[in-house]
Amino acid sequence: MRIIHTADWHLGRRFRGIDRTPEIAIALEEILHAAKTWDVDAVLIAGDIFDVPNPTAYAERIAYHFFCELQAAGIPAIAIAGNHDSASRMDSIAQLLSLAGVRALGKPRRSADGGTIHLNTKSGKLCVGAMPFASEQKLLDANALWESDDGEFRKNYREMVADLLQNLTQDFRDNTVNMLLGHMSIDGARLAKSEVAYYTREKYLLSPQTLPVEAQYIALGHIHIHQRLAHNSPAYYSGSLIQLDFGEAAQEKGFCLIELEPGSQPKVEFKPVTCHKPLKVLQCHYDNLDQTLEAHRYHPGFLKVIVEIESPQIGLADRVRQICSQALLIEPRYPESSLESTDITHIDPNNFDPAAEFCNYYQHRLGTTPQPVVLKEFDNLYKKFKEKVNT
Repeated sequence: MRIIHTADWHLGRRFRGIDRTPEIAIALEEILHAAKTWDVDAVLIAGDIFDVPNPTAYAERIAYHFFCELQAAGIPAIAIAGNHDSASRMDSIAQLLSLAGVRALGKPRRSADGGTIHLNTKSGKLCVGAMPFASEQKLLDANALWESDDGEFRKNYREMVADLLQNLTQDFRDNTVNMLLGHMSIDGARLAKSEVAYYTREKYLLSPQTLPVEAQYIALGHIHIHQRLAHNSPAYYSGSLIQLDFGEAAQEKGFCLIELEPGSQPKVEFKPVTCHKPLKVLQCHYDNLDQTLEAHRYHPGFLKVIVEIESPQIGLADRVRQICSQALLIEPRYPESSLESTDITHIDPNNFDPAAEFCNYYQHRLGTTPQPVVLKEFDNLYKKFKEKVNT
């Protein structure tokens, strides 16, 4: 049996005002082509199909086109909600998605309530325990929240997730291919730092021992770096489908192709997809800024430019974008000595001179006085925000 495992599409993602959906759509077309070429038995999508709970019509159209093309090729799919998706929305359209050959699950549920999905594929029986993202507020009832202290609350949440995962394996049989599909953060996984931090730590950070040993393969979503959890683990993150943030710059993106049969160890290959708008981080000194930029003038993707500089320079961003218009982020970095914390002093609000205080701050941090044009801009900004507060 051949299975494609993909996750973290984040359709509808906007990055610095730019819609990344067209890039994701191209990557999905590559997955469609691969699914048809290798005649796969099913496609598993491990959550975060969309970037926001209420995606744009364009983002939805790309997702549903993908599912309809799979159905036309006779390839079923199983999709679960991630923390970026709306679980209620996915459950509400699950019946409609089933008409396109997609078994969709928004909220976690036990095996007997539909948490285990059975597919009769052309290569045999597939049994998938599906575990969408489990929100603590929705997974635990209100009494558990108010009656337990914080430590017990986290413990109970983890225990409930472990219990659910174990429950999802109860229909595994010797004559079926048995897999788990989940959207969660497992301790030991390398983070891309583009994930929502809150959902990757503390109570949401699960022990690898939480994952049932009965599963032949565990298809995970949520962490954006493709990786295997451990050398002997059947658990894999497929990673995000494109480089979503500069924390993912230079990372290869793609999906997992799994070959396995009942009772066997899976053969897993990572299949890269073409990166049409690669993210790149440039770091240079102000003295060689132009040379560095010229070397990347025709970079096909987006740039983050880090400039080591002694003091602020007016028009730095404009200077960068005159050469590299694809620079989305320009970050000046000053010498460490200029970043030492300032001493807290008492300021008399009745005798407060904002321009003088700004000059003092500037002198302390950078060892110089601001240029007249900088001081003028500060004064304009101060007046603007003061007027906004007063209104």
